Amino acid sequence: MRYGDALREDVRSPGTTPLIGIYDMYSASLAARHYDGLFVSGFGFAASHYGLPDMGFIAWPDMVAFVERLRLAFPTQHLLVDIDDGYVDPEVACHVVQRLERTGASGVVLEDQKRPRRCGHAEGKLLLPLEEYLEKLHLVLDSRRDLVVVARTDASEEADILRRARALAETDADIVLVDGVRSVEGIRRIRAAVGDKPLLFNQIAGGRSPRLSLGELTTLGCQVAIYSTPCLFAAHAAIDAALTELKAADGRLPEFAEPGSIGVRASTELLEKNISRHRPLGPRLVSV
Repeated sequence: MRYGDALREDVRSPGTTPLIGIYDMYSASLAARHYDGLFVSGFGFAASHYGLPDMGFIAWPDMVAFVERLRLAFPTQHLLVDIDDGYVDPEVACHVVQRLERTGASGVVLEDQKRPRRCGHAEGKLLLPLEEYLEKLHLVLDSRRDLVVVARTDASEEADILRRARALAETDADIVLVDGVRSVEGIRRIRAAVGDKPLLFNQIAGGRSPRLSLGELTTLGCQVAIYSTPCLFAAHAAIDAALTELKAADGRLPEFAEPGSIGVRASTELLEKNISRHRPLGPRLVSV
């Protein structure tokens, strides 16, 4: 079984498959202890790798290199990769898709935004004409062999959302994502519009979409849920709190014996598991 087929199998299984957004190797190391699927979030990667907002700053070689490191450390996890608009040019999008597939990605998300792009839950998004996006999408689909392709629209007006969702569902894309859905009723309408095509729901703290459990998403007919930023936002809060406490204590570290305290030993033990010879290879999970 190859990486894309392994993800497809989980998507076809009962329930909603969760993919947890990570932003660096350390957050991935923690997420992999709890979940079988990771989402390489563009929001998180732009923040951690560049210290910049999710506005199109990512260079594709940086993303490919990151996924390569992830796959070596996590040979059995699903890796769904956000490639934004395919880095503008359709030829670049196809090249990146093939590089990611050879690197071991399970799938990619390709959006219909045009530059300047924005986070899917932000205002001011601009869209490619549907025909132009479909042309790019078809080229990407023809370029992949096993890779799962998620076709994403960032449309915000209901008529355009449903028009684009239907068009994406008619392609050979494996999954459809409408980002920034504002209501449960909106999900139901999209579910009806895409027919039998698997549907992905994106949850982000402070975003446009309602907070829903996996059970609720299963009832709504969503086969996949991505959580773009739980690790990033948790780290933000924890680091800020720790440094505030350190400053208030005049630089004296807190008592290590407190429950949940993490020190050098626990951190090293976590990271040692990422050494490739310590990781199982998995049941022939390779993308070729």
